Amino acid sequence: MSKKQIKAANKLLSNCRPQVKLSESPMEENPGLPEDYFDIVYSIFALGWSTNLDKTLGNVNKYLKTGGKFIFSWEHPLHSRVNSKDGVLTFDKSYHEEGPYDHEAWDHPAIMQQHKLSTYINSLISNGFAIERMLEEVRLTDEDIHRHANRWYSYEKAKSVPTTLIIKSRKM
Repeated sequence: MSKKQIKAANKLLSNCRPQVKLSESPMEENPGLPEDYFDIVYSIFALGWSTNLDKTLGNVNKYLKTGGKFIFSWEHPLHSRVNSKDGVLTFDKSYHEEGPYDHEAWDHPAIMQQHKLSTYINSLISNGFAIERMLEEVRLTDEDIHRHANRWYSYEKAKSVPTTLIIKSRKM
């Protein structure tokens, strides 16, 4: 997502064989990736940064071979709409509200995209994917519970509202 991240990743992967090619590009644009080439595409907490979900998923579909897997994770759509204060959960905004929003968990402005679960599923289907599995589970160790106390991903909130959504799909 930035030249700084590409530089750090290139340094980390400098001894990797075969050589890895990294690109900095909006997800809605093809940075020169081949079509019908990859067996698996992963998106680990990145898809929510896309400003055009349908275009991004259309690109992922083009990159995958038929039968290829697309697996992504993102913050669960309920998580950012619910607030936990003094052990009480409240909705801060409607679940039905979609679009860009300023995410409060960051120390600096971070504009993310808010989608309903149905938007993710319907966009995957309309872009030629079959959903194979979906996870909304939360598993926190005692260390996680202590480390995340009074933070965005607090244990108190995670007991009632899933923090993460993971979907495994297949290109039709």
